[in-house]
Amino acid sequence: MLDTNGLPRWSPGRGNASHWCSVSSLPIPTRVVLLAGPSGSGKSSLAAVAGLPVLRLDDFYKEGDDPSLPLVDGSTDIDWDSPQSWDADAAVAAIVELCRTARTEIPVYDLATSSRVDRERFDIGRTPLFVAEGIFAAEIVSRCRDLDVLADALCLRGRPSTTFRRRLARDLREGRKSVPFLVRRGWRLMRSERAIVARQTELGAHPCAKDEALGRLAAAAAGRHRTPAAG
Repeated sequence: MLDTNGLPRWSPGRGNASHWCSVSSLPIPTRVVLLAGPSGSGKSSLAAVAGLPVLRLDDFYKEGDDPSLPLVDGSTDIDWDSPQSWDADAAVAAIVELCRTARTEIPVYDLATSSRVDRERFDIGRTPLFVAEGIFAAEIVSRCRDLDVLADALCLRGRPSTTFRRRLARDLREGRKSVPFLVRRGWRLMRSERAIVARQTELGAHPCAKDEALGRLAAAAAGRHRTPAAG
């Protein structure tokens, strides 16, 4: 059954998705749509209504005691917006395993304590498409393309002021970090948001607003969308 956006109905979230299946009983290749965009741009909300299984790439952050974590220039704050704070190798390995076997084991990450608090089985069932969303999704576009698992790559964008308000409200509500840290981070990200979108676009993610993103997801789910070409 399709929803009003033309997407297959599925309730995304953690856990087993094995009840979702295609109309065909024949084996079909599984591909991923990488959903990038600045923090607070609405990636998680869009993924939640897309009607597809969702892999949270934020769960692949490094732990807070990792000596390789980068710092914000001129500060003692850890730069959680740098790709160096994220385990790209583990994220790509999980995506490839999902595409090949429909299941993998992923970390459960607690942003408030900057630590992996558990591991869990993630099963997408018999689906030809799933979404992997996170602020670093664009960093692995070329790797996923080379591994022949990429269906599309999107960079969700909007107004920096709107993103700032949405991000701060979410982070305060969820208690992700201390209030001073969140405010400092928020102002820094608002000033650099256009540069963030430009970088993710350069890495191969198509910049778009929510409606276009939903349209491209529907096209990918129907097998009508071409894999993005190398930049």
